[in-house]
Amino acid sequence: MRGVTTADRARVLLAEFLGPAAAFRDGQLEAIEALVDGRHRVLVVQRTGWGKSIVYLIATRLRREAGAGPSLVVSPLLALMRNQTLMGERIGVRSATINSENIEDWQAIEAAAHDGEIDLLLISPERLNNPRFRDNVLAEVAHTAGLFVVDEVHCISDWGHDFRPDYRRVGRVIDLLPPTVPVLGCTATANDRVVADIEHQLGDDLVVIRGPLGRDSLAVRVLDLPTQGERLAWLAREVPRMAGTGVVYCLTIADANRVTQWLRREGIDAVSYTGATAPEDRLGIEAALSENRVKVVVATSALGMGYDKPDLAFVVHFQSPGSPIAYYQQIGRAGRALDTAAVVLLRGHEDRDIQDWFIETAFPDEVEAEAVVAFLEGQDEPVGVAAIEPIVNLRRSRLDAMLKVLEVEGAVARQGGKWSRTGREWVYDTDRVERVTAERRREQAAMDEFGTTDGCLMQLLLAELDDPGAGPCGRCGNCAPVVEEPLDPADVARAIEFVRGQPLLVDPRRQWPSGLDEVRGRIAADRQVEEGRALCLWADGGWGSRVRAGRKAGAYADELVIAAARLVEAWAPTPAPTWVTAVPSADRPEVAAFAEALADAVGLPFADAVVPTRPKEAQARRENSAQQVLNVLGAFAVGGEGPSGPVLLVDDTVTSRWTLTVVGSLLREHGAPAVFPLVLAQR
Repeated sequence: MRGVTTADRARVLLAEFLGPAAAFRDGQLEAIEALVDGRHRVLVVQRTGWGKSIVYLIATRLRREAGAGPSLVVSPLLALMRNQTLMGERIGVRSATINSENIEDWQAIEAAAHDGEIDLLLISPERLNNPRFRDNVLAEVAHTAGLFVVDEVHCISDWGHDFRPDYRRVGRVIDLLPPTVPVLGCTATANDRVVADIEHQLGDDLVVIRGPLGRDSLAVRVLDLPTQGERLAWLAREVPRMAGTGVVYCLTIADANRVTQWLRREGIDAVSYTGATAPEDRLGIEAALSENRVKVVVATSALGMGYDKPDLAFVVHFQSPGSPIAYYQQIGRAGRALDTAAVVLLRGHEDRDIQDWFIETAFPDEVEAEAVVAFLEGQDEPVGVAAIEPIVNLRRSRLDAMLKVLEVEGAVARQGGKWSRTGREWVYDTDRVERVTAERRREQAAMDEFGTTDGCLMQLLLAELDDPGAGPCGRCGNCAPVVEEPLDPADVARAIEFVRGQPLLVDPRRQWPSGLDEVRGRIAADRQVEEGRALCLWADGGWGSRVRAGRKAGAYADELVIAAARLVEAWAPTPAPTWVTAVPSADRPEVAAFAEALADAVGLPFADAVVPTRPKEAQARRENSAQQVLNVLGAFAVGGEGPSGPVLLVDDTVTSRWTLTVVGSLLREHGAPAVFPLVLAQR
């Protein structure tokens, strides 16, 4: 309309969206005008809850009203996509998503995009790797786009706390855009180093709109509770006392599930949300939390960026993340529309081990990466992942991640589900890996400082984000100390018993891994083991610490024998075992000693029936099934004419289940009608 400025129209749309009293926050209108009037490339670094999505939703509406094509938004999480789709509907922006959860809708969505019936198309970064999507949809949408948005843009930077290889393809998409298409990158978690990297990737003429990142509503405190029993007891006492609804974050899926079970047993309405949660269940959980129909969601980082509940009243961390910036991103879910929100970090003894694992597995190993590239170079045609596993000691998930990185770097190419070597020269980027790993270690050290400092907690977090306004907050546990109520030892003991009382299933293997010449196909039914049991998880706060201590000392305590005997009694495998044997270990005689003591405790004879035939590497050092099977095939034999009835097969730890599978197969072949694995700890 003639005479109506972008600012005037944007204010009208904001009123439609949020009501007549709504006003833009500092920087929002500036960003919209830079995109709509100036067609600039814009980076917005603003605190969580500031309203970054309002910027690109209104800019989309204005660009569409001016006759431009649809907006294309790269978004990392499904929760964020769903949230943005709902928000778009409120402002008259027709939105659609293409992601792993709606495959059946892709064709219709792509057709709607082609016909101009969609104003805003949200895609996951993984879609940028799909050849059919790139050829059939992306090229056309990118050429006609009215706006290109990279949400959580810190993910494109090596230095970002949540760097993702798929985001490295964003630069290639930007190269496809006509120069008149504005670009918007949004994040709440970018320090100076990340901003500089983003500016390098998006262009030196980038308009940076950066505001203060502090959140006045967050009251942060830290508690050192080393054992899981202590932390579980604290949660059972404190969560019911907390106002409203909230989230408890865990570092692993297993811990999220365990905490959920404990809280529910304590009468607290809790539900688990992890990467293993079914897509349809995620929607229901998000809705229940948003509508205050559940007290607490126990989550991994799967519920993180993009989930928007303005009145989320508390965030508790069951374990410490490895980065202050990652921690800030997660606590930023809380208190967006509240005067105060409780934020509590519970530091445990296992935190460091889990953080180390994430850091150490972030990049493919140089030797393994070069082996994969060399192997593919020697193939006449593309091969599947199963054919690669026998030559590289990587678990399937890490091998998939390595291939993705190598593809982004141009070393390999994917054709359907198979891989081949490209003609491009490739050299392992040792310098980059060392630099980023060093930064991750620095962040880990900063998180340790956060947990032990007597200074302002929020100030330390904001300093990590290079926020120039960082200063004492006056609200955190160090600025305004409170006297913590001691835990009741009886409550802690009850929580420890809960952890210890959770025997774990050891599922039998039914199929040999593909890609091997030595064994293949389905394991014969008369060579399979039965479903087994594990007393605990290696890293749990119950029996796990006792198992670790026993392994270190070279002898397992009598209390573990008693606990395992009780487990066998409660389990009551059928047909009942008539004898006990052990997986032999040349360097750990304590395994056989434990098995013999257990046999005595359950009133069965022990037989040293399995013998080693050659040295083998520890299975924990073998990463994928093919490597693990090759490690144990031919490493054992069953000797003598020992008992032949159903047998309890004992080991101290289980990683892949292939040792139990191979040894159990030998026992079945030797006449045992059933083999029941029992292990002290699952790794």
